[in-house]
Amino acid sequence: MTALLPVEPLDKKTRQMTLVCDRPPAVEVLSAEKVFANGARGLAPIDLSIADGEFLTLIGPSGCGKSTLLKLIANLIEPSDGRLLWWRGDFAQVGQEGRRLAFVFQEPTLMPWARVEANVRLPLEFANVPRAMADPRVADAIARVGLSAFNRHFPRQLSGGMKMRVSIARALVTSPNLLLMDEPFGALDEFTRNKLDDDLVNLSWERKLSTVFVTHSIYEAVFLSTRIIVMAANPGRIFRTMTIDHPQPRDQGFRDSPRFAAYCRELSTWLAEASLQPTVGGGS
Repeated sequence: MTALLPVEPLDKKTRQMTLVCDRPPAVEVLSAEKVFANGARGLAPIDLSIADGEFLTLIGPSGCGKSTLLKLIANLIEPSDGRLLWWRGDFAQVGQEGRRLAFVFQEPTLMPWARVEANVRLPLEFANVPRAMADPRVADAIARVGLSAFNRHFPRQLSGGMKMRVSIARALVTSPNLLLMDEPFGALDEFTRNKLDDDLVNLSWERKLSTVFVTHSIYEAVFLSTRIIVMAANPGRIFRTMTIDHPQPRDQGFRDSPRFAAYCRELSTWLAEASLQPTVGGGS
């Protein structure tokens, strides 16, 4: 196993920037497991605390339950046993000030007949936010993803990366505190993906977001994350946890550094080990 490079001591200011604040966790997964209707065990009991303001990435072989765990966190599906807490309460309080959640799917899922600004405004319309209040928020969200010049375009006029930016703006317009993302950049070319990763890490830092991100990319996981959860399959479970001890926000200098390469080598080794883990408890 490749040893990580020694971590240099951080000055007081940098420590204040990189350490997670002592606030209630955004999400607590408490021995939650998932058994599907056909009897397949999607997730073994999982215990996981997601700190306020942290960027947590889920990575692992296909079928290890990354998206299932993310959907549990989003309350899109319910655990078969165990429970989850959001900001130390149940899901009924999600949506209140300081406890908002947004989900970005693998595909942009835009309305093809609507312009960019209308696509971004959609969640505010569902929430019955008056147009006069919604429009400045829509403009701000579009500006944050660098699409102000394209706010009157239709999805068919946008590239794949631009469509995904619209999807992210639609999530940001609700002013979320917890952002959940399920392989949002997986279908994009490497250059576009790296640019969106750069933008995302800055947005997450500027907005003080708690972010849970699913990916298959080792390089993306290391660049974005403050912590990485490596999962194994049959059934899905946490295999190992890696902390990326490098200040946020990050830039190309981190990608080019020996420390980044060392993290990537270590994570690659762990993923190879995770893919060889035997079935536990007779899971399918």
